Amino acid sequence: MKVLAAALITVVLWGASPVAAKIAVSSLSPMMAAILRTVIGGLIALPLAILLRIPLPADKAQRRLLVLSGFCGFVAFPVLFTLGILHTSANHASMILAGLPVFTGLIAMTWDRKQPSAAWWIGCTIAMTGEVLLIFGQDFDSATGASISGDLLVLSSNVFASLGYVAGGRLERNGYPAMGTTFYGVSLYALVLLPLLFIVEPGTPMLEVPTGIWIAIAYLAIGVTIVGYVLWYWALGRGGIARIALLQFLQPVSGVILAAILLGEDFGAIFIVASGVILFGVWYALRANR
Repeated sequence: MKVLAAALITVVLWGASPVAAKIAVSSLSPMMAAILRTVIGGLIALPLAILLRIPLPADKAQRRLLVLSGFCGFVAFPVLFTLGILHTSANHASMILAGLPVFTGLIAMTWDRKQPSAAWWIGCTIAMTGEVLLIFGQDFDSATGASISGDLLVLSSNVFASLGYVAGGRLERNGYPAMGTTFYGVSLYALVLLPLLFIVEPGTPMLEVPTGIWIAIAYLAIGVTIVGYVLWYWALGRGGIARIALLQFLQPVSGVILAAILLGEDFGAIFIVASGVILFGVWYALRANR
């Protein structure tokens, strides 16, 4: 029950990330927003790791997994996702992120050399069919405010996010704490990315950035990066990567609701049909893993 609760809390937190990212790129460049979320997260996480006396990974295999999970989760994913969100709607980004369980499950089962069930394949195929309809059907849906290029960038970010989840979940499963994976992972890449703040947009007047933008960045850095990843890595390690990952199919629910309330985003018939296909695929795949 605790594992399920942790996973569902994460899904709700991450569901709001497309809206927060959309708000952030309204005043900052995608690269600056992506770098800031990791740098701020790392500046908070490193003192916490030291204060809590969380040990570094004990062996080379664990350290490699830490480096991999950190790069995927705190560099590759936020950069690609934030670049994509600039050119698409938060609604589309939310629904595209529903494809994360497909990539996570495939990577996890390939890594562990397991064969997915036929029902799992059917459910994931249905869900991905909905993703394709969502991305390439927008020419028939004038209300989306999205673009194919933006949608494809968000979709490509799924691959890196999923690989990071699998690496982090394996660390938790092998006995390394989820807080260590998150805190040291984001701290490592915060130090790497910190100099880029002065290169990407030199002379950016940070004091002139609106308060609402900083709130969005803080949410991405703390709620999504720190709290979300700690809970998610823990849930993946305890509940099984392929099984828990399927809960991310529910992530668009909070994202679509918040996009309508905070951003006033509209959506058309194609979006509704595609969302229904995706969520049906979720249900079918979840049923396969009972």
